[in-house]
Amino acid sequence: MPYPATFRQQMVKKLCGPGSVSAMQLSRQSGVPQQTLSRWLRDAKLNGMTKHSTKDMPLPRRPHDWNAEQRLEAVAQAATMDDEELGAFLRRSGLKSADLDRWKASMLRALQPEAQRRAKRRRGEEQKRIRALEKELRRKEKALAETAALLTLKKKVQEIWGDPDDDIR
Repeated sequence: MPYPATFRQQMVKKLCGPGSVSAMQLSRQSGVPQQTLSRWLRDAKLNGMTKHSTKDMPLPRRPHDWNAEQRLEAVAQAATMDDEELGAFLRRSGLKSADLDRWKASMLRALQPEAQRRAKRRRGEEQKRIRALEKELRRKEKALAETAALLTLKKKVQEIWGDPDDDIR
């Protein structure tokens, strides 16, 4: 049986508002299964629909729940703040400074002209090719050194034991 949206909102308010109760306790009072109440609360938090009891900001969300527009806005806001304000903003938003740094770098990368990105990619491919060629060169140098050692050893054996093709003993 589907519950009306207003009823869901009332239950979420009871779960996270002032004087909040646990999902299990509210389940006993209202007759709604505890799992359903927990799911409603989780969905409300993810959608930013619940509010802190003392703040007018959404509950913290995971960084990967933010869309591109929200990320851009957060990076822009953070750029204008001093350290104290930034710390409060990060706590309120449920973010870390590393998240903001990663988002900013991603945005700057996206704003680079295509030619610069292609040149950077090409340099990376060239570096990879150079490493592969150097690896192959080291392998061949080792094989050459081994062959030289075997030839030297063969000459010494011939000097000691003589040439096996000679008939003279």
